[in-house]
Amino acid sequence: MTTSRKLAAILAADVVGYSRMMGEDEAGAAALVRERRETVQPIIAAHSGRLFKTMGDGMFIEFPSVVAAVECALAMQRQMAASNDGALEAQRVLYRIGVHLGDVLVEGEDILGDAVNVATRVEGIAEPGCVCISGAAYEHVRGRVDASFLDLGEKDLKNIDRPLRVYAVKLAALAASARPTAEFGPVNRRGARTSIAVLPLAEMSGDPEQQYFADGISEDIIIALSKLSQLFVIARNSSFAFKGRNVLTSEIAKGLGVRYLLEGSVRKSGSRIRITAQLVDATTARHVWTEHFDREITDIFAVQDEVTAQTVSALLINLTSGDLNRIAAIRTSSLEAYHLLLKGRELWRRSERHANAEARALVERAVSLDPKYAPAPALLALIYSHDYINEWTDSLQLSFQRSWDCAVKAIELDETYSHAHFAMAVAMLWGRRHDEALREAEHAIALDPNFSGAHSVHGLILHYSGQSQQAFASFDRSAALDPFHLDFVSHFRAQALYAVGSFAEAGACLRRRILTRPRSGASRILLAACYGQLGRVEEARQAWREALRVNPAYSLDQRRKVLPYKKPEDFEKLVEGLRKAGLPEP
Repeated sequence: MTTSRKLAAILAADVVGYSRMMGEDEAGAAALVRERRETVQPIIAAHSGRLFKTMGDGMFIEFPSVVAAVECALAMQRQMAASNDGALEAQRVLYRIGVHLGDVLVEGEDILGDAVNVATRVEGIAEPGCVCISGAAYEHVRGRVDASFLDLGEKDLKNIDRPLRVYAVKLAALAASARPTAEFGPVNRRGARTSIAVLPLAEMSGDPEQQYFADGISEDIIIALSKLSQLFVIARNSSFAFKGRNVLTSEIAKGLGVRYLLEGSVRKSGSRIRITAQLVDATTARHVWTEHFDREITDIFAVQDEVTAQTVSALLINLTSGDLNRIAAIRTSSLEAYHLLLKGRELWRRSERHANAEARALVERAVSLDPKYAPAPALLALIYSHDYINEWTDSLQLSFQRSWDCAVKAIELDETYSHAHFAMAVAMLWGRRHDEALREAEHAIALDPNFSGAHSVHGLILHYSGQSQQAFASFDRSAALDPFHLDFVSHFRAQALYAVGSFAEAGACLRRRILTRPRSGASRILLAACYGQLGRVEEARQAWREALRVNPAYSLDQRRKVLPYKKPEDFEKLVEGLRKAGLPEP
């Protein structure tokens, strides 16, 4: 048999839960999978694909074009969603699909080689009903396929000798739940308010140590714009997902689900600063306005106000005098305090013990330099809350009290500062003052309707108050505002799903979160409880072992004391899931 090599796009697909289906009804499962495979064969042919191998529930398809392969994968998932619509649970078939572009070995009608192996491993990362593609495939399809992609980062794949970058795509048409989610991208916002994303300003001074300054200015402009209810403003984390990447503005806007982009650069030289900013209408690639601001560094807050004002004016937003006051930058008499705050904010955002400790030291110094600068004690309150919630302190009670005191101080300094009320909501939640915490979160949202963190905490308070069903709307809003940063809200959503008995959906949500935050012990514990409730005992025990590997000090008793459930029996439901799997082990 002759062999040859060539470059090919490989699509690997398999049926979710096939072994379980076969165990329940072998003949019925085989017939159902065969029927579904026949429904997608015309789709494969229409995209010039060739089915070269089947393995039980799996298919391997070759394409001459990676664009055709990805478009075929999306069409297959749409067809599966249509076939499953209205079908009984036992008759639903869900595919995982992976696509890779690489070198293959052709032996007769068969195809072998690393490209097939990689496609298989990439498929294994995909969630049910979803498509994942390799970085090699993404480079050829970006901007050429009608889909939004989420960069999952580099992954260590089994039997693949190097980490590979993987991207995920999820179609809005596949959403089967009545609750819309933005787990892998933005929700459809047609007809929404004027939508905008502020991209991170490029740092042009040539000093990497100054990047925090450019990022901080970008974030402060986002905070200012997001206070306007007339706008839909994407959160900082999702806007920054495109930092340092060479991506077309049209693709960025499409990925974030917005019409306008604000972009630019910062150059700092001695006591002078130059900010270049431009507003782009992504639908036409037209520059709505472009401006250069050359100022003394001490005028940084005035420059921020000018950028915000010009943006709002160009968007034809009519502002009242009250609006103008609310979007003005909060000033400090100490420029050093401002720099310390920006550095501390970057460290706090990492959500790591040592970074949190560094952030605490910096922001405490900022408070001492300007005790009247409200953003400093507000951030310090959140830093202490992180210490308390994650047990990164030798004195939980002291960290909690300092969090509370700092939040109170921030509100006293500026009652209109939404982040101060957000910090107070967090402190009140963990102090089990649920009704007051809910009011503080609602106050933060009223001051800043686009504050994704406030929406997620609002949902979390509802969950811990025993109102998990009502929490989903808040989580959905947070996800829409911050579609590419669903780390914490994914865990929060999973908690609520578990509470209402949607154990399989909660498990899927947790597995996605673990992919992006592999050292999350809490998500693994909750996943173990989900598996326990579903009767998947061995998987529950594996998740438990992985949780203890990540966090050997994990204690259910300690979590029982710290987690702010209004009704103790709500926490015991988690323990119930573990016990059903014979956990926790001694």
